[in-house]
Amino acid sequence: MRHTSVTFGAWRPRAAIAVALTATLAGTTAARAAGLPSYMDPISGPTASTPAQTATDNVLALDNAMFDLYDNAGRIFRKNILAQHPVILALFSGAGGRFILYRPGMPPLEAPQVSIVYQLLKSIGHSTMALAEIVTPYLENPNDQDWQAPLLAYRSRMQSALDGLDKVAMPKDWLATNQAILKNNIAFMDSCASKGVVTVTDLQAFAKQQAPLLKEDIAWAAETQVNHWMGVVADWKKMLGSAWDKTYAASNTIYVARQNNILFSVLAQFFGPNAINSRLVLIETISFTTTPQDMLEALTRIIADRSVGALFFGNYYLMDYELMGGNARVAIETEDKRLGMTPFLPPAVPFGSHQWPTLITPGPGPTSLANLPQ
Repeated sequence: MRHTSVTFGAWRPRAAIAVALTATLAGTTAARAAGLPSYMDPISGPTASTPAQTATDNVLALDNAMFDLYDNAGRIFRKNILAQHPVILALFSGAGGRFILYRPGMPPLEAPQVSIVYQLLKSIGHSTMALAEIVTPYLENPNDQDWQAPLLAYRSRMQSALDGLDKVAMPKDWLATNQAILKNNIAFMDSCASKGVVTVTDLQAFAKQQAPLLKEDIAWAAETQVNHWMGVVADWKKMLGSAWDKTYAASNTIYVARQNNILFSVLAQFFGPNAINSRLVLIETISFTTTPQDMLEALTRIIADRSVGALFFGNYYLMDYELMGGNARVAIETEDKRLGMTPFLPPAVPFGSHQWPTLITPGPGPTSLANLPQ
């Protein structure tokens, strides 16, 4: 049988076998000629690279090597910063946040957690909205019953939570609302299970029933969280005294939590407008949580890069911005003109702007749950 193509693991034509054997023997001969021992034969062979490729690789290697050198310098920068400046990290967590104060020459001071009631309110609120996630893929589809098992399993947990809710640490005037939320959840699950189908009408009615109760829980959770951290930061500011004026602070956020970020907003009340984007920084990440070590590395890099910008270009805050951004704006405008397009770019802002690192342009439309229609 003749083979017209070569695939891995398949028979190869005699010509291909001959070429492969010739290459192998040539590599072995070259290795032997170079004085390599026979046990190197399986892995040795000639390499090939053009002068241009070698030169390109050598230049690109500079950027790769830079990161290792930068990491080494960063450790020294971080040590120097912490030796001279207090640093506050405000980290997102499922428990309502984590605040850590680093003081020169002292061990890190971690603040107490937000009251457990915050987590209770959030858990009940999440459980309600999770029901929509469970059933939405199966709306108006009685032929698919995959949702039944996870729904009924979740119902069991829901019932256990309701049965013991009167024993948890929660103000009595909040208890009735949360009992109602859990009862409504259970009633909705029972209705869906008994009908064997989840209808759009039932889901919409459930959401409309729960929304006012959820708004109450959200407001109480926000109050609990804000009151706690405002007290913590007020105490730390008093404790640091004059050192507050050289204190750095950073909070982390993913995109969905960037607008009206709670922890950053709390810090801003104490740092004031002129500290925003200079000593008070909002660091965007790709996950809800990050480690204190990662946050310190990010803050260190921001501060260190500022000195580099001042050294080379005479502006301390230049490196807080996309370095090529200004030139890119000009290039985009030029390309827009060439393509017959109207430039669509944000206003140019000065380096070192103290603008909030979130959307601040006012306009029509709701801005909070309280503004939404009932």
